[in-house]
Amino acid sequence: MSTRRNSKANKNQPTMHDVARVAGVSQMTVSRVMRGAGYISRTVREQVNNAAREIGYVHNRLAGGISSYDNPLVGVVLPTLQNRVFTEVLSGINETLNTAGLRPVFGVSEYSQSAEEELVFDLLSWRPRGLILPGLEHNESVRRIVEQTGVRVAEIMDVDGEPMTASFGVSHVDAGREMATHLLERGYRTFGYIASQGGHDLRATKRFEAFASRVRDAGGQLIAQRMSNEPSSMVAGRQLTMEVLAHPDRPDAIYYANDDLAAGGLMHCLSHGVDVPGQVAIAGFNGLGFLSALPMKITTTQTPRYEIGVSAAEWISTPLDTPAEKLIEKLDTEILFGETT
Repeated sequence: MSTRRNSKANKNQPTMHDVARVAGVSQMTVSRVMRGAGYISRTVREQVNNAAREIGYVHNRLAGGISSYDNPLVGVVLPTLQNRVFTEVLSGINETLNTAGLRPVFGVSEYSQSAEEELVFDLLSWRPRGLILPGLEHNESVRRIVEQTGVRVAEIMDVDGEPMTASFGVSHVDAGREMATHLLERGYRTFGYIASQGGHDLRATKRFEAFASRVRDAGGQLIAQRMSNEPSSMVAGRQLTMEVLAHPDRPDAIYYANDDLAAGGLMHCLSHGVDVPGQVAIAGFNGLGFLSALPMKITTTQTPRYEIGVSAAEWISTPLDTPAEKLIEKLDTEILFGETT
């Protein structure tokens, strides 16, 4: 499928006049809202911003009214900085863009699609060369403005879906299914699952759903699930593991949404005399470097985090007039077999 990849704005982009008409205010009011100049009531500000999103208008913050999406800035939205996974991705992005003479400008959404929407509109007001966004699920207004502006977008960390333009990541469906197969082959039949972020990490959800489907197809059971609303951490992993192991029917194995949680689970077991993997097996996701410092090597799925950042940044850095088909670049994962399964 052919997809436009140039950075030039759509000639039919809406104007402040169009925003004013939709919002039912004057063009001067729209200008003041966009510039943050003077007092504007919250109600009017929301009217104007909602109208802008509805029609796909992006304010231009650059002096001189430069309209081309062709400058050294690349907008990057990360879901969180509280997980070292994304600092490694950002390292790949930063080093690659620097080599190309480009500069990342980033914001953090904390897994909120509405926060991501705000960041995208703000970043686009600086007319960046491109955007790098996490995952494949975005608000409709984000998709609309990407189509309206023609800005190139690299979606990272996930390839299980249809990208707006290009995606660079791993298959979370495959990763979840492969870990379930490994645990089933080791003889485990009852399972627990532990996650964080209140379910807002949609990539973790894809892994879990694929994991659960494979378990059920093989005649296994998911008997205990716990999810923290807090960010991922070893502390959360310890607490949730304690709760899962208190279940009347203790599971044979626990699958964790990531390595931080799995490491916390291991610490709970070691400190409370729970035999791993004799009484319960533990498996994580990401293959983070700190696992090598733990008393036991945790079985996990290795992901190419730095390489994902590099691939996305290389694509963003290619000449703006380079024609291309819609691109999905799947990078490989690998189960690292440890002592916990």
